[in-house]
Amino acid sequence: MPSEPHTATPSDLRALCADIAHEAGSFAHEQRRRLGAGSRAAHDTKSSDVDPVTEFDRATEELVVDRLRAERPDDSIIGEEGADHTGSSGLEWHIDPIDGTVNFVYDLPGWCTSVAVLRDGAPIAGAIYAPVVDELYTAALGEGATINGAPITVSGATDLATSLPATGFSYHLDEHRVEQAERIARILPRIRDIRRQGSAALDLAYVATGRVDAYFEEFVNSWDIAAGVLLVTEAGGTVTAFDGNALDVTAPAGVLAATPALHGEFVTMFVASR
Repeated sequence: MPSEPHTATPSDLRALCADIAHEAGSFAHEQRRRLGAGSRAAHDTKSSDVDPVTEFDRATEELVVDRLRAERPDDSIIGEEGADHTGSSGLEWHIDPIDGTVNFVYDLPGWCTSVAVLRDGAPIAGAIYAPVVDELYTAALGEGATINGAPITVSGATDLATSLPATGFSYHLDEHRVEQAERIARILPRIRDIRRQGSAALDLAYVATGRVDAYFEEFVNSWDIAAGVLLVTEAGGTVTAFDGNALDVTAPAGVLAATPALHGEFVTMFVASR
């Protein structure tokens, strides 16, 4: 039965996020397994010739939208593959059915389903499910973050020289990638190493679990980061724009998430590198 729009708590919404993310991610995983190990999924392209979209992205988003329309009919929905429903409740869902589609296409494990709900432009509940490794991350505003039900916290890293951040790159083969590559060249000598997983949502989840110490990326979208931003903040991390100012999750120019002791140093590096 649909829940009342004004009575659902962040905890209630967290449970719904988790249930939908798990169902949708499991569906996509089963479809991928049917293609066979090591096979490459057929795909079209979206924003550029290297930005793929598959039939499974679309089918998985349809599954998520159907669930939300049934259980939260008065809420708004924004999805990567075109979902755009305007509701009246004041709650807005930002969904990415398969974040890390390139990994999905190549049968690499680094992809997930991300589901988040926002109020007044800020996430109040979210879930990320990585079906290949069966890891479900959840968070609710003021209630902490978990992986498979166990509480998580960001790392205690304090030394920039031994820190391990993650990042990603634009699918626009123009000055965006040139700018990002130049920034990496300036940053890499000052850190331990860098990781490029291929999924913004998972990168943020890895910051929340302490697997990496920071994550930064430009040219992302709300559905890429909404659930992950809440995970990081609820796990004790700091999330801002590149310049250290407040992040607009609904229109992010760039996101920087880090353990608190390192966040300021990353901001200083980014400002100096511009």
